[in-house]
Amino acid sequence: MDVGAFLCKICELDTPPMRDQELIDSGILDSLAIIEMMAALEDEGIVIHLTRIDRNRLRTVESIESLIAEQTGEVKV
Repeated sequence: MDVGAFLCKICELDTPPMRDQELIDSGILDSLAIIEMMAALEDEGIVIHLTRIDRNRLRTVESIESLIAEQTGEVKV
């Protein structure tokens, strides 16, 4: 899954954020966008329970990719 492109759609961005760009503190990923992202991921069959993860797991594209890989059992290269 291309998380950068996914975030472009959810957050209505013109360009994808860099893999290590801070998403929460920069305001790119606010609470509504997090909920929308979780709903969109669930539509893709990826269920992430926000109450069971540390918020820091959503701070960058890279950390979100890692979280998704863990949830889907994919090996991250």
